[in-house]
Amino acid sequence: MAATGVDTSLLCSTTASFSLSRRNFKFPTKYRARVAFRRKSVTASSSATAAPTAGDSDCALYGRRGILSAAKVSFILYLHKSLEGFRANAAEDSVFVKDVVKKVLSKGKAAGLLRLAFHDAGTFEMDGSSGGMNGSIIYELNRPENTGLNKPLKIIEKAKAEVDIARSVSWADMIAVGGAEAVSLCGGPTIPVQLGRIDSKVPDPEGKLPLETLDVSALKQCFKRKGFSTQELVVLSGAHTLGSKGFGNPTVFDNSYFKILLDKPWLSSAGMSSMIGLPSDRALVEDDDCLRWISKYADNQNLFFEDFKNAYIKLVNTGARWRT
Repeated sequence: MAATGVDTSLLCSTTASFSLSRRNFKFPTKYRARVAFRRKSVTASSSATAAPTAGDSDCALYGRRGILSAAKVSFILYLHKSLEGFRANAAEDSVFVKDVVKKVLSKGKAAGLLRLAFHDAGTFEMDGSSGGMNGSIIYELNRPENTGLNKPLKIIEKAKAEVDIARSVSWADMIAVGGAEAVSLCGGPTIPVQLGRIDSKVPDPEGKLPLETLDVSALKQCFKRKGFSTQELVVLSGAHTLGSKGFGNPTVFDNSYFKILLDKPWLSSAGMSSMIGLPSDRALVEDDDCLRWISKYADNQNLFFEDFKNAYIKLVNTGARWRT
């Protein structure tokens, strides 16, 4: 073997004139390097000629390994570029879906879309294999707790029809994005929503959503079965700041919900104040753990926004099945 150079990264000659797997590799001329192979010192030179030695066989072995390593590196680089391309495409898809939803959304419709997202995702419980953000709400509109959700679903259907022309998207993804964009449009936090959920082909079991008449102990237990803490129960209840529950401006997402809970206007007999909120809303103020978070969010809207964003992402991701 005429060894004429060494690539130290592969621990073997890579361009010297020698035979490896019936392929010829050549070093450029006038190149010298000194590398140790298993305690043997080998001088490589473009003008040197030597008979094959045990060191040469070691070199060939390392050469094969080097070529395999190079192939692995090439594959990893290819995979990395593919994943980067996948992420870029996913980001573009997410922006596209959001833009389409924005075109069909208005502040007056925002509360309905947010409620739709909560009712689709809220059926999840940790001890079951169903529920979560899976689009099953399209089969459940006749249930009493879902009264009035046919209108926001039609808004999502309109957006989905446009998106589907370019790429197929699940009901679950569209509803999750719809709820997030409803919050943002009304002045709330921007909530990133990952795409890729798989729709259910059947309705979820009945009786999984928390009832409006539950006391605070039952509410805590209900949310605990879904994997949510007391703090998350409180912050997600803040979604009632939108709509006709009586917590401030019905089309503005802010921390008015918590401020009004602290005032307890339903204890007054004046006007319609006794009609503000649901029994489950009023129950929160009677619990010390809940009251601690209510007070924090009433004092700090930015904290409410950040915690709501995180809780919403958890809500629409927990229990969802994803495309691989």
